[in-house]
This record gives sequence, C-alpha cells and structure tokens, in this order.
Amino acid sequence: MSQNITVYTTNSCAYCGMVKRWLDTKGYAYQEINLEEQPERQQEVLEMSGSLSVPVTVVNAANGSKSIAVGYNIGKLASML
Repeated sequence: MSQNITVYTTNSCAYCGMVKRWLDTKGYAYQEINLEEQPERQQEVLEMSGSLSVPVTVVNAANGSKSIAVGYNIGKLASML
C-alpha cells in the first residue's frame, strides 16, 4: 500500500532522531518538518495529535486513512506501517 509519512521534529529532540533512524533502517521514505524552522506548523501538530510533544509521526495511507503516533513508540509505528 502506498503511504505518505511525515515526522514533525525539533533540533534538540533525541527521540526524533531515534524515530528517523528506525524509519531509515526499515527503508521508509518520510518528510521531516522541523518545528523550530517552521514554528507556524505547531498549531497543525496540536490539532492533529492533541500534543505539542515531538516527535509526531503521521502516516497518510492511499485509502485516505490517517494514523498518528506521538513520541518514540515503535510498536505503534510498526502497526501504522
């Protein structure tokens, strides 16, 4: 199934790097949105996830469904992909 993955991050977030490394090792392509570089996107993350914590990983599937994981939660990430 085709999917689009977006990871919202900040520069100082260790868990953000861990999520990106996990996605890299699994061969998943993703778009990174750094909230320190694009602070105007913070409201978008809050509305989607209910949290201002990062990382926030969003998976949009080809069928239109959207899954969201907040933090470094590999079990949830794996089930979303």
